[in-house]
Amino acid sequence: MYLILVVVVYLLFAKFFIDWKRWKDFYPTVQFYIICNLTYNLIFYNHTLWEYKAVTVDWLNHTLIECVFTFFIIPVVIMIYLRYFPYRKKKVLYVSCWITYFTFLEYLFHKKGLFLYENGWNLGWSAVFNIIMFSILGLHHKKPLLALIFSIPIIGILLLIFHPSFHELK
Repeated sequence: MYLILVVVVYLLFAKFFIDWKRWKDFYPTVQFYIICNLTYNLIFYNHTLWEYKAVTVDWLNHTLIECVFTFFIIPVVIMIYLRYFPYRKKKVLYVSCWITYFTFLEYLFHKKGLFLYENGWNLGWSAVFNIIMFSILGLHHKKPLLALIFSIPIIGILLLIFHPSFHELK
């Protein structure tokens, strides 16, 4: 099962790359991501832009995979990302590496049939979203209010492009 393999890999990443003495420094940004992600999943439950698909067992569905992703994998990613974030030189290169890594992983999972695009979303939109996400996460860690201010118009633009009709919402 791919999910178990991914969890094991991120457990190893957590052990070797997270500075657990500083977890409280990263916690607000982790919460910011979790709140945004859960809000998206609640509001657009019937109109998602992508879907996780398990190919090994029937009971493993999008919701369970999303929970593992939201509460386990992404917090590990964010804490590693912020721990090494260069706030001076090489910031663009650093963020670009993370964007490339996340986009490439999604590409691999899509090719394996584990990540499906819906409602006009595609790998290109995911790459754009990754640029926004990693930029906002870095900003949120140092200037949370500014990150929130920048997030509002970005959310508005994405809603204009991908917004379902209100009768499609649950």
